[in-house]
Amino acid sequence: MPAANPSTQPAADNAVLPASRSSIRNLPVNLFAAVMGLSGLTLAWRVAANSFGADIAIANGIGVLAILAFLLIASGYLVKAVRYPDAVRKEFTHPVAGNFFGSITISLLLLSTVVDGYSTALQQALWTLGVLTTVALGAIVAGRLLRGNGAPGSAVPAWLIPGVATLDIAVTGATMPMAWAHEVNLLAVAIGSVLAVVFFVMIFSRLVHSEPLPPGMTPSLMVLVAPFEVGFLAYVNLVHRVDMFASMLFYFGLFIFVVVAPRVFRPSVPFAASWWAIGFPLAALAIAALRYATATDSGVLAVLAAVLLSFLTAAIAVLLVRTLHALISGKLLSA
Repeated sequence: MPAANPSTQPAADNAVLPASRSSIRNLPVNLFAAVMGLSGLTLAWRVAANSFGADIAIANGIGVLAILAFLLIASGYLVKAVRYPDAVRKEFTHPVAGNFFGSITISLLLLSTVVDGYSTALQQALWTLGVLTTVALGAIVAGRLLRGNGAPGSAVPAWLIPGVATLDIAVTGATMPMAWAHEVNLLAVAIGSVLAVVFFVMIFSRLVHSEPLPPGMTPSLMVLVAPFEVGFLAYVNLVHRVDMFASMLFYFGLFIFVVVAPRVFRPSVPFAASWWAIGFPLAALAIAALRYATATDSGVLAVLAAVLLSFLTAAIAVLLVRTLHALISGKLLSA
């Protein structure tokens, strides 16, 4: 395999941080993807409960884990920001690692749905904060790219995180009662859909014409599924029906999953925090499958949705166990 371009190293490899022993300084921002994965799993089981009679206690229990994970990771990262602001600044300005700050804003949006039913005020506050930070980050990332002189090798799947993040505004904000929520959802879908198309083409071209991704970044290939499945959910929330366009989004996302899964789920890909990149794309695919199966009343699609939900649940469970083991052993916070 050709030598990896240093600019394409993931946050999980701590490429932007100086070598040191286990320290909060080395807490990677992409660990917030764990909150995205757990929140997505919560929402998937909630859809399964509403549409197929699954026990809602499963969704509620996973939702508690998602909230606890966010509080723990956010507290740790806040300590890092206070004690090592230079490390956070380097992460934010890094051409690859900086994109993972989108996992923080997406976490806020998803958690606003996780807490639905517990506190309406908290739900609306989290969603509003998520909207503001997501749109702001999308503008920053787009503006940074338009400066020019970007390294071709930096066009990696992580670009899609802050770009597609705006689609999650419509995914989580469909039931928001504020008078301005509908227009915000339309704005979000407009931004997210166009950025997703532009970034997907650039990333696909880089994957075809440049060297393969470093092993540590291989799990991020699953992010290529997200624009289509998140787009499906956002579009259906806006138009309130599953039409031909929605079907096309769902099926192409499923196709991308079939293509990239054999490249991601290989023993040769080492475990790191970057593996959490698979969580939310898989969750979006499972949720879309559940909703599509319900809309079409298809037994075959219902079986497919059940298989995807089971696979998602198993994958998140493995990631959670391995992450806790890495944390306890000190490897998670080692440079």
